Amino acid sequence: MTDFLLSIYLWLKAVHLLAVIAWMAGMMYLPRLFIYHHQAEKGGEAEKHFVTMERRLMKGIMNPSIAAVWILGIVMLAANPSILSAGWFHVKLLFVFAISGVHGFYSSARRKFEAGERPRSEKFWRIINEAPFLGLIVVVIMVIVKPF
Repeated sequence: MTDFLLSIYLWLKAVHLLAVIAWMAGMMYLPRLFIYHHQAEKGGEAEKHFVTMERRLMKGIMNPSIAAVWILGIVMLAANPSILSAGWFHVKLLFVFAISGVHGFYSSARRKFEAGERPRSEKFWRIINEAPFLGLIVVVIMVIVKPF
């Protein structure tokens, strides 16, 4: 099995990267939708539209993407377990866990918005909007530069 996984490793890596790109696009867009949602009139047509957009983004793009990221990452680890001992990988994994936690936080907030609540402030969503990208910067540097 390991030989087969190694033979398709670059394909796994390519699809993994595509899933990361889709996931990060959603992670950066959803808080922007929350900002617009905050600005919409409660119970109005725009609010209903944002609820639909937020749900579709989370369930149609972000959730499948995070699942693909984790599944492909685990499969690549099975094919090449030696990277588990690399320092850069530990830092990368820490940040992937952190970004995954933010994903869970966004998911919870999305359900609150759908229920008619307005969790946090508009300013909070403007600031937190940058968190996934900052984490992604660290992940990319770890994977490409491998400083440790």
